[in-house]
Amino acid sequence: MRTFYTPASLLLVFALLFAAPAQAQFGKLLKQASDKADAVLSGKNPLSEEEIGKGLKEALNQGVDKAVTSLSAVDGYYASPYKILLPEEAQQVINKVSGLPGFGNIEQDLTERINRAAELAATKAGPIFVESIKGLTIKDAMNLLLGEQDAATRYLESSTSGPLAAEFQPIIRASLDEVNANEYWNKAVTAYNKLPFVKKTNPELDAYVTERALGGLFGLVEVKETELRQNPALRNTELLKRVFARQD
Repeated sequence: MRTFYTPASLLLVFALLFAAPAQAQFGKLLKQASDKADAVLSGKNPLSEEEIGKGLKEALNQGVDKAVTSLSAVDGYYASPYKILLPEEAQQVINKVSGLPGFGNIEQDLTERINRAAELAATKAGPIFVESIKGLTIKDAMNLLLGEQDAATRYLESSTSGPLAAEFQPIIRASLDEVNANEYWNKAVTAYNKLPFVKKTNPELDAYVTERALGGLFGLVEVKETELRQNPALRNTELLKRVFARQD
């Protein structure tokens, strides 16, 4: 008896034939990941999951501490690769008001003031980062250890950016006020907005500076994480040496 296949049944057959290799490949990847995790937890110097968690937290705490210490120093932002520049729209304001009395050095003065504000805010950022690191689970730690060179930083960034910004912005705002940057910018923008035939500009600086300041902190934490992963000489505790030796 001859068997006839409908178009639908033929499609199902082809789908199963092509799905089989893909499923096998997926299974192979899962096994590789499992084998790698098992190797970390065993070997000549076996590590417990708790030790891995402590090691990753220690590494992140070191990176955060170095980032905060560096950026909160005088010229920490202003004379570093993380220097905060004025927003693009500020250039139009500067071009218009630089000839007015009291605004001759507006670009240099304002750039220095917003970086000083970020440096002041950075001194208070450390505890916020540290508290976030405490929430790192053992499962998270295992995934981060075996992940990309910046895996721990990206985890920290994705899990804390929102809460950090909410906590950080008032500090930035207060810091901008402390160095008179908000008042200075507000006066410049107010003078600019009074000029004829110009597009009105928002006089608020704190949101922009907050975003850039946090970007600098995360950027420096990433640098420290990558260095720790790549340079065994920087692993200054026995736990860090053992934990990161497993990802080398």
